Amino acid sequence: MNVFDELMGQLMATAERFGHREHVHLTWLAVRRCGTAGAVELISDGIQKTARYAGVPQKYNATVSRAWVELTAYHMTEAPDEDFEELVRRNPGLLDKRLLTRFYSSRALASPAARTGWVEPDIKAFPFTLPQGQGV
Repeated sequence: MNVFDELMGQLMATAERFGHREHVHLTWLAVRRCGTAGAVELISDGIQKTARYAGVPQKYNATVSRAWVELTAYHMTEAPDEDFEELVRRNPGLLDKRLLTRFYSSRALASPAARTGWVEPDIKAFPFTLPQGQGV
């Protein structure tokens, strides 16, 4: 079993469905297990494969997947030892699936470039600085 499937199994053992909250929780689990860069790869690959398997590969968006991992990881660094419930209690914006619209226009997120790779926010920069050349 690969790490993505393992984390999904762990998450879904107590969840009734896979909605936005579960997506953020999966991201939290992945960052804890693999670090930010590893979680970007793990979540992106896992969601892309899941979308293909479900027959909706067009639903995968590389920028959206990576942005959620980066935002979640950023807030995790503020209190590294807290559990998921504490993280979302302290950062309720993570449970708002429209959070990315504070940083991106819908046009930018719907672009072919965003679907296949990284696109920088076009409304407002993320609240953290990344190492040069890494993007979010």
